[in-house]
Amino acid sequence: PPGDTAGCTFCHTSPEERCSTCHQRHQFNPAVARKSEQCKTCHWGKDHRDWEAYDISIHGTVYQVNKWDPTQFDMSKKLADADYVGPTCQYCHMRGGHHNVQRLSTVYTSMGMSNADRGAPLWKEKRDTWVSVCDDCHSPRFARENLQAMDEACKDAGLKYTETFKVAENLMLDGMGEPMPKDLAPDRSGQHIWSLKIGAYHEGDKYGGKKGESGEFRMSNCSDIERVCFESVGYWMTYIFKGMAHGSWNDATYCDGSFGMDRWLVKAKAASEQARRFTALEKKAGINWVPAEFWRKGDYLDQLSGMKIVKEFPGKTIFDLCPEPGWLDTH
Repeated sequence: PPGDTAGCTFCHTSPEERCSTCHQRHQFNPAVARKSEQCKTCHWGKDHRDWEAYDISIHGTVYQVNKWDPTQFDMSKKLADADYVGPTCQYCHMRGGHHNVQRLSTVYTSMGMSNADRGAPLWKEKRDTWVSVCDDCHSPRFARENLQAMDEACKDAGLKYTETFKVAENLMLDGMGEPMPKDLAPDRSGQHIWSLKIGAYHEGDKYGGKKGESGEFRMSNCSDIERVCFESVGYWMTYIFKGMAHGSWNDATYCDGSFGMDRWLVKAKAASEQARRFTALEKKAGINWVPAEFWRKGDYLDQLSGMKIVKEFPGKTIFDLCPEPGWLDTH
């Protein structure tokens, strides 16, 4: 719906491919595009906390207190000639003036949400390139130690998220999720699949859907414990990843990073325990609980594709309706 998607579409449509997004249509000035604030329009928020992580890091602080002084930050110079007292977003991610921003980022893996082995040989070139940027101001040893610290923080976060996920998974498999996928309105693809049937769970028929079909991270019209899982990995885990990557250790801990994951793990465990107690009491009392009707209607979901597919193409999913691979990417 327009009210929910406006913030998404303004960044994730044509602005991604327009020069005027960063260079500004009415002020097409490279000196303006070289300032960190230019990235702030899109790269901030709960699930891609780049600006906040940079802004409150030591690098961001150096930039904020010195950016008015052209002897410290001469934005009139090309990035290839830049000699700043501290790094900007552009200095690190567009080093030398190229426009491939991800070339000089570290192991991204779904905004930091994947439990990837970041030290694997697969990532060596990317990690070495990342360290080479830090070498402009720091020693290689310093850069690699910070990279290792980020690896360990992400590994620790992955353990917490995995445990949170398993609590929700076990509850669902035991038939105690409130509500279950079959009791919900269809997801965007027209399916009734557990919202956390992603990644390694693609192959599990017991989670709903066919082999290889994926669920989606529902942020609404799902059980509270599923929403807790989404926030744990989609928000707090990215806080940790982005915070460590940008030298913002407060983000990785206090600002709902590691501490947030701890709290959400407790919430998941408490929700699971309560559901199991209620189930036992209902069984003893002979109560046959039926989910409320509003779950089947969903929150505004009649405006999205899933409801439309179920009504107009019974027995089909969005994948059945795609005429060719890649069709969804452009329609």
